[in-house]
Amino acid sequence: MARLAGGLAQGNAHRTGVVGHVEAWGPPRLAHHGGRTRTMRRSSLLLSALIATTVVASACEKPRAWGEWNSIIAGVSNERWSEIQDIVYSALEPRIFTVRPEKMFRVTQQDPREEAWNQLQRFRQLLVIGSADDPWVAQALAKLDQDTFDPPELLQVDNVWARGQRVSIILLSPTGGEEEVATLLEPLFEVLDGQYRQWVLKRMFMTPPDTALGDSLVAEAGFKLLVPEVYYWRRAGDVYIFRNDNPDPSELIRQVTVSWRDVDLSEIDEQDIVAWREEVQASYFSYPQVVDTTAMRGRRMQLGDLEIFELRAIWENPPEAFPAAGPFITRAIGCPALGRTYFVDAWLYAPGKDKYQYMIQLETILDTFRCAEAA
Repeated sequence: MARLAGGLAQGNAHRTGVVGHVEAWGPPRLAHHGGRTRTMRRSSLLLSALIATTVVASACEKPRAWGEWNSIIAGVSNERWSEIQDIVYSALEPRIFTVRPEKMFRVTQQDPREEAWNQLQRFRQLLVIGSADDPWVAQALAKLDQDTFDPPELLQVDNVWARGQRVSIILLSPTGGEEEVATLLEPLFEVLDGQYRQWVLKRMFMTPPDTALGDSLVAEAGFKLLVPEVYYWRRAGDVYIFRNDNPDPSELIRQVTVSWRDVDLSEIDEQDIVAWREEVQASYFSYPQVVDTTAMRGRRMQLGDLEIFELRAIWENPPEAFPAAGPFITRAIGCPALGRTYFVDAWLYAPGKDKYQYMIQLETILDTFRCAEAA
């Protein structure tokens, strides 16, 4: 295994500004070195060193880990937790915009000296906090292929108490407290979020991207878009709809719609985007949707050579229809060489489910859009 960060190492947030408040949504870049995995800074070194997956000889004898990757069990004494809980929650539970503010990760604290730890230590995603003198920290450190440590530092190791488990370690000095923990929370979130995004995309592309469809769209419609092959699609005039409602449309729907107008992007505002969306949904969506503008967020951004005006809000079925709602992202994308502005809309229906992973999937699909001249 390997050290993630030490001392006062500060990592750049993986959402870095690109033109104003535009954000790039990729995970930290990973480089492999002889079985060790290290996270590199975009400009220099993001963290001083990162992850390596240690395969413990006895791993096959351990029980299988359980729980979700976005659910974190924090193994830390009650006394220390009372001091640091506010900064841990603030750093590891930021909200994402969906139907309502949704935590990106969920943190549950458990004192490892209590009986419940025997079950919770089998969780898929663990965070242990303390000094090398704390038994639960010492057990995790023992799985690392290094003999000396330099607290405060951030480390990661796999398969400590269960198979398929990842354990992050915030190693403190014997007298370390809130100040030492605070220096490591930002790089910890970057690593966890980057790993979570990689896991989401790996699941998403278990079926490969439909490159043949992407190429045919260039010739036929002047744009390129990559969706996994599991998506089916249809065309109605100049409206293209790509949909994935597996395994059951009553439980999960992801849909992307693309069309265009012969106007310049500079002429488009929020109301134009809402009006286009209402026009398209009225004619081509399976069920009517109305836009809740109370929490609408718009921003101008740049993705490579593309200039984009993005709108995020909530769609709802009208009152007389079946009560349903979900988040959507609509982008107006300028393709000046074609004299067009494309409208690309992605919406999600996932009742009762955490929506962060599906929003990552939709963002990834939207990010593959290219104008024909650049495709």
